[in-house]
Amino acid sequence: MAKTDGPKKLLVEGKDDERVIPELIEKNGITWGENKKEAIISIQECGGYENITSDLIYTELQTRGRTHLGLMVDADDDASLRWQSIRMACLPNIGNLPEQIPETGLIISTDGKKFGVWIMPDNIIQGMLETFLGYMIPEQGEYIWQYAQEVAREAKKKGATFKDSYLDKAEIYTWLAWQDEPGRQIHQAIKYNILNPQNPKVQGFITWFKTLYDL
Repeated sequence: MAKTDGPKKLLVEGKDDERVIPELIEKNGITWGENKKEAIISIQECGGYENITSDLIYTELQTRGRTHLGLMVDADDDASLRWQSIRMACLPNIGNLPEQIPETGLIISTDGKKFGVWIMPDNIIQGMLETFLGYMIPEQGEYIWQYAQEVAREAKKKGATFKDSYLDKAEIYTWLAWQDEPGRQIHQAIKYNILNPQNPKVQGFITWFKTLYDL
């Protein structure tokens, strides 16, 4: 394994995922570690779900000392289609995968290793990491959250150039722009309690993560 690679690893799509997960897990009572060397889970961002290939999965599963491997990807427009894509990438290395991902996330054992998949936000609906972060809006921020959603949608109608599929991303960043301090990055919003990572809607993912990695 690479020097920063531990026996437990998580493959994610992008940098935001890589930064958010440690903060989210820390805020749910598990010490993550001060740096990559001390981290309880090694996280690798892959630059998009399409780069989580059967070859990469094979390499990770065969890595010496590997005991746990997880994949976390965005549903984007369709969670079911995303699962089929990930399932096809997994099948050359892992047999007997279900036709549909369980609502609680996938966790199986393969050759003595634990393997899991979570599709953001909840394995069911369309969306992405930012959709999931929307679950963490604190109760006192709900009114401004609704307004941020209205503003983002109105901006799109008036010519804002973000893709339709990025609406959830536009909404959460609009809301963050109105907080104290304005415009924090999403992992900082968790770290500094601007978002509420103990929200019950988040706990399904936390349970999956703890179960997969035996935390």
